[in-house]
Amino acid sequence: MYQLDNSLRGRDFISIHDFSPREVAYILEAAMEIKKLQKAGIAHPYLAGKTLGMIFQKASTRTRVAFEVGMYQLGGHALFLSPRDIQLGRGETIKDTALVLSRMLDGIMIRTFDHDEVLELARWSSVPVINGLTDLLHPTQVIGDMQTILEHKGQLKGLKLAFIGDGNNVAHELLYGGAKMGMDVVIASPGGYEPDAVVLKQAQEDARESGATLWVVGDPAEAAKDADVIYTDVWASMGQEDEAEQKEQAFLNYQVNSGLMSLARPDAIVLHCLPAKRGKEITDEVMDGPQSAIFDESENRLHAHKAIMAVTM
Repeated sequence: MYQLDNSLRGRDFISIHDFSPREVAYILEAAMEIKKLQKAGIAHPYLAGKTLGMIFQKASTRTRVAFEVGMYQLGGHALFLSPRDIQLGRGETIKDTALVLSRMLDGIMIRTFDHDEVLELARWSSVPVINGLTDLLHPTQVIGDMQTILEHKGQLKGLKLAFIGDGNNVAHELLYGGAKMGMDVVIASPGGYEPDAVVLKQAQEDARESGATLWVVGDPAEAAKDADVIYTDVWASMGQEDEAEQKEQAFLNYQVNSGLMSLARPDAIVLHCLPAKRGKEITDEVMDGPQSAIFDESENRLHAHKAIMAVTM
């Protein structure tokens, strides 16, 4: 069985930005090796007897299933904790929640709106805290994304990834991931929807070590030109439903379709973190086409999440 080292044991997983290139590479290696074990039917109970608490302030399909199934396959147990199930939803402080849960659990995963809630939870928790998504960042997604790119392309360094759409939590974490692993990342967003300036600056500082180039443009065609990976996401993220109509107008020219794909490299792959609004940010023709790696990417959420838990817990 693949031998894990203990170098990341006890670490929080809040953002890829917090890890060195070598540490990110190790997490990706672990994800790919754990996937091989799973596919071969070889038991890999790295977390036997351990328990993960999963706090969900936001609804989820892939994140919940990946963590819950992943914890089972690692030999442990996962507890689903919604606002209706715990006192956090009735006014108990994050500090008190962290102090209590970390005396009973071996790890805490939280999926919420406000990024500061994750930071506060990690501050007071004595066990690793995993960021399952905030409005600012989505690091567990991007580990799965990079694993998928590695499987299809054999490398990350030197590739060009074009993210077409809202400068959101996924775009932010792709900037951090590209910066750490030497992958060029360009974000194409309309005015007013660009990535957070602080995130971009931090990622560009990270990129000095790897040699990656990170930049933002307004023209999706410019971003897509000669790209190895085309990535998109819904225009209105969860919690932004009241902005959906306004965003739809702003993003009309930001659809990933066959015309945009013709500008990328002939062997480019397409990614989407899902759920997708088919016919909006991406067409059926592309999503179900031969260049789509979207459902490989979705599956890899399981293996990536397992790796994150196995190396930190």
